[in-house]
Amino acid sequence: MILKLFLIRSIIFSLILSPIFFLNVYAEDPILISISSGLDQINFDGKWTDSYEWKQSSYNHLTFADGTEIHLRSAHQGDFIYIQINAVSDMFIDKLADSALVCFDTKNDKTIIPQSDDYCFFTSLDGKKSFTYQGNHIPAINGYFTKIPNDKDFVAVGTASDQYDRYNRTPHASYEFKIPLNLLGRSDNYGFFISVFDAHTNNHYSWPYKIDNQSIISIPSPSQWGDIISPDKSLPEFNLSFLFVIIFPMVFAMQLLFKFSKSSFLLKQF
Repeated sequence: MILKLFLIRSIIFSLILSPIFFLNVYAEDPILISISSGLDQINFDGKWTDSYEWKQSSYNHLTFADGTEIHLRSAHQGDFIYIQINAVSDMFIDKLADSALVCFDTKNDKTIIPQSDDYCFFTSLDGKKSFTYQGNHIPAINGYFTKIPNDKDFVAVGTASDQYDRYNRTPHASYEFKIPLNLLGRSDNYGFFISVFDAHTNNHYSWPYKIDNQSIISIPSPSQWGDIISPDKSLPEFNLSFLFVIIFPMVFAMQLLFKFSKSSFLLKQF
């Protein structure tokens, strides 16, 4: 009887805990990245070259408490991931000072200290060079990330928008990235982080929204990043950690309860 009561309480506790756990895992909805058939034709100049250029891509409208807006476009095609960050609220064109950063956790293991599977890509407004950073678990000036040589096919450009922009025809900061999959590896679920620095206001605007310890030289821990997933690939229905922590113990407890109840029933027959 005591064992039966314990098993019942365990199941009830798991049911109560599961929504809390689920909220922790999915505190922020993931970015959904789509497959495209036309982004290989993009002219990488940092902006909408025409009003149709980025139409075949996923769209996320990011808004912030101070009224700042960022329009995020993402897609994958062939051997590349394509990202456009359109900072429509940054209409003060601070060349070389305004900047954008895009990061991927290729294993999506969200480690506190960055590892070699974590990559970040940086460009500044009208900067002549863009940079690639890789996590290496060794303390560095920008938070455990070390600058590595750019892949020969990597492209990142930042510039001021023009009349072809779909969201704001007043010139503002805009950034485009072409990131090789031979560097990231192919996956339908990456850890993901973007950050835009507005030099005029001296503010960072990021996704996920609430990221601690941001600065111009420090990249936040992958443990704080969100997810970018490709729904056109096969995805597991649940996060694996959810299965291990909640579902499997519940199934095991229910099996034990069933066996215990069956044994009790058989004993009563004698």
